[in-house]
Amino acid sequence: MSAAVRTATGLGWLDAERPARIPTPRSTTGVAAVVRERLAAGALDLPLPGVDTLERWAGLVELGRTDLAVARLAEGHVDAVAILAEAGRAAVTGALYGVWASRSGGVCARLVRGRVHGAMRFCSGATNLDRALVVAVTDAGAVSLVEVDLAHPGVIPDPTTWQAIGMDASDSADVRFDQVEPAAVIGPPGWYTARPGFAAGGGGVAAVWLGGAVGVLDDVVDVLAARTADEHQLAHLGALHAAVAGAGAHLEHVARLVDHGVATGHHLATCRAVVERAAWEVVDRVPRIVGPTSLGRDRAFAQRLADLQVYVRQHHAERDMAALGRTVLDAG
Repeated sequence: MSAAVRTATGLGWLDAERPARIPTPRSTTGVAAVVRERLAAGALDLPLPGVDTLERWAGLVELGRTDLAVARLAEGHVDAVAILAEAGRAAVTGALYGVWASRSGGVCARLVRGRVHGAMRFCSGATNLDRALVVAVTDAGAVSLVEVDLAHPGVIPDPTTWQAIGMDASDSADVRFDQVEPAAVIGPPGWYTARPGFAAGGGGVAAVWLGGAVGVLDDVVDVLAARTADEHQLAHLGALHAAVAGAGAHLEHVARLVDHGVATGHHLATCRAVVERAAWEVVDRVPRIVGPTSLGRDRAFAQRLADLQVYVRQHHAERDMAALGRTVLDAG
């Protein structure tokens, strides 16, 4: 992490030195190779949530600012390491992990007589990771977390299931499980979502969203610096600067609450909502600032904007906002 990120006044989202970009065009294997290089170099050895959440989230912001596909795999790995630590377990040395927890459309993995069956959507790193923490539903409807060695022949990814342009290099395919014996069962049923670190992990995802938004804003500044910006473009740029700076300040505030042991689920849900709104401001305003030239003639620029639009949809839009509104109303 650059020294500029760790400023005396906080994370310094907009003032930090820009990290090096990942060259385009990207590929799923190329992105995974970059993440493995960072893992081997110790760059993914981030502090655990609650130990130094401020530095942890600053590292995730920097990854998102670099490349969102790289950040997606890196965030999954560091989240898995934190989950294992919370369960009193250690990750396999040198292994690249992911966390596969989607139950999109009711499609999910199932734990039947000690074996993992079924299918799961949106498994990032499906063809390139070594191990994954997989959420599996038991016959009784309980949610269990299991560690799976992805070299098992019963783990069958289908790369054709990801058709989007955004996050195309994140390797987020459907995976089918056929009689897969877990390497371990992590915690009792229900532990994965009930543990204290669950909400803090969601804050880490928001940190990556913020990094992606700052990375697109970097591009916009470069575009406008090369031409004479009009007042409308400057107004949009000012609005984006304010939105991203405000989201960064709130993320920093919540990180400090986590480190002091006083963060609640409401704090972390609010944090995700604030960052999501800032990221959506970027997705909405940037095309109006740069016009069709950058969107049509600069592949890297268009890719970063498309990646952000897809990645930030891990926030469940009105559903998550309605849940947040309910907590506000209930609190009076």
